[in-house]
Amino acid sequence: MKVKHILTAAAAILLAAALAVGCLVFYDLVKTRQVMVNPWFISARDTQGVDISEYQAEVDMDALHAQGIRFAYIRATEGSSGVDERFSVNWESAGNSGLVRGAYHFFSFDSPGETQARNYIETVGDLTGCLIPAIDVEYYGDKEQNPPDREDVVRELGVMLRLLEEEYGVKPMIYASGRLYETCIRGAFDGYPRWVRSVFYPVLFEAGGSWLVWQYSDRGELEGYSGGERFIDLNIVNRKHGLEALIVP
Repeated sequence: MKVKHILTAAAAILLAAALAVGCLVFYDLVKTRQVMVNPWFISARDTQGVDISEYQAEVDMDALHAQGIRFAYIRATEGSSGVDERFSVNWESAGNSGLVRGAYHFFSFDSPGETQARNYIETVGDLTGCLIPAIDVEYYGDKEQNPPDREDVVRELGVMLRLLEEEYGVKPMIYASGRLYETCIRGAFDGYPRWVRSVFYPVLFEAGGSWLVWQYSDRGELEGYSGGERFIDLNIVNRKHGLEALIVP
């Protein structure tokens, strides 16, 4: 009996060790993008969209629509004066294609929220029937190594959110990755819709159910764009809310 127990225990230890090694190997494959987990959680029930900028160069919106894409967030502005060089072309093309279009702003930690809001409003104009404004808050340059002060971010982002809400009559959506969200945003803007970036694992582990749009991949490959950028960002809408929750009345 003792020998049998020892063999059973040894087998259990070997099995646990094999599982641990397997988990580590799988984790490494996910982190190095050799295995993409998130697409396993996307189904035909999901409303799919893309976010694009000048880096995709010429974009054939009709081709995207034909591949099942239903909405497109297009980069419009950056900071207090930057305008995406492809915005006007992409905006018109999306409007003619049947895609529901929206405009997003790349937030600068080095510019006042007021002038950033004015840049967006003057560039984008009317959004009736389009997607709600979105503000992309992410590290750039050396900001991850030298992060901005949370108080400054909350103050200036708060100003921009307020001005866009006054202009369009809806709460803008905030895009941010988990680390930056936890450091600079969480607790300050809980009443605003959230666009979550979670490209390594399902959004459930990132934000539970408190999201409106999930960017599930930054390695999408579709037909219909010709820029030097090989990949395109892929997103879905939270089924609980639907695309209607994103549209400006």
